[in-house]
Amino acid sequence: MGDEATGAADLGPAVAGVPDEATVTEGSRARPARSLSPSRAGDFLTCPLLYRFRVIDRLPEPPSPAAVRGTLVHAVLEHLFDQPAPGRTPQAAHSLVAPEWERLTAEEPELAGLFEDEAELAVWLEGAGVMLDRYFTLEDPRRIEPAHRELAVEVELASGLNLRGYIDRLDVAPGGEIRIVDYKTGTAPPEEFEARALFQMRFYALAIWRAQGRVPSMLQLMYLGNGEIVRYQPDESDLLATERKVEALWRAIERAHQNRDWRPRPGRVCEWCAHQAICPAFGGTPPPIPDDVPASLAEVPGVAEEAPPSRPPATVPAGP
Repeated sequence: MGDEATGAADLGPAVAGVPDEATVTEGSRARPARSLSPSRAGDFLTCPLLYRFRVIDRLPEPPSPAAVRGTLVHAVLEHLFDQPAPGRTPQAAHSLVAPEWERLTAEEPELAGLFEDEAELAVWLEGAGVMLDRYFTLEDPRRIEPAHRELAVEVELASGLNLRGYIDRLDVAPGGEIRIVDYKTGTAPPEEFEARALFQMRFYALAIWRAQGRVPSMLQLMYLGNGEIVRYQPDESDLLATERKVEALWRAIERAHQNRDWRPRPGRVCEWCAHQAICPAFGGTPPPIPDDVPASLAEVPGVAEEAPPSRPPATVPAGP
């Protein structure tokens, strides 16, 4: 499905698991008990102990300049499509950077403390501008009318497990073909790390398929760090395999919770982990698991927490 084929066709308002974006509000209804998001699934696949720190202990993590720049770029690309098609230019994108940064710092004032002075902030903002310029080398937004941006999806599998998350952009062609687009502000990973990114996209594709009965035609990862696009065309066998993996993953998380067995899984991602000081792989000692943690993982607050890509994740308290 090329850019020129992407029409303004919609999935319809509030259709099973694919709500109209205007109807999506956090906390608008009770969350299902057994829920999994791609972020939390990715945490457990990367390191079960990291999953525990984020979901069970709910330890705060300081924001990083790279992660916040990703949030900023996502916000600009979301609002770029508010413009009429002819106005979706690099200049328009750059004009959105300052107001979106002001919005982010108004919502999370501590973000301003990431930079020592205005000069450092200016260099950082320039880096966001470079990523936006790179986006325009990958596609022409004047030829695209997304059906949804930052679409909240939620669907219940036959097992009762609920999948939920946010899709950066969902395009629907006039013929009904669906393309799921995800912006990545890093560089395209080496092959051994590409599987996690594709798992996230298959996760979204599975949710759309089970909600709509249509297999998305294209999964598209846009790496704005180095200007590469990774495309994948799933089929039903792919998504059935993903469903089995997701179900098995949930069972593994439940076992870890019941047995209180959250083991570290050292790897390259440890270089960016905020919890090295309390990780056994680095000679640290994790804090005791809180006594008031529910026996059922499904009752743990935030078990499938997922922030919209253009919103900074809320600071999570260490305990109630």
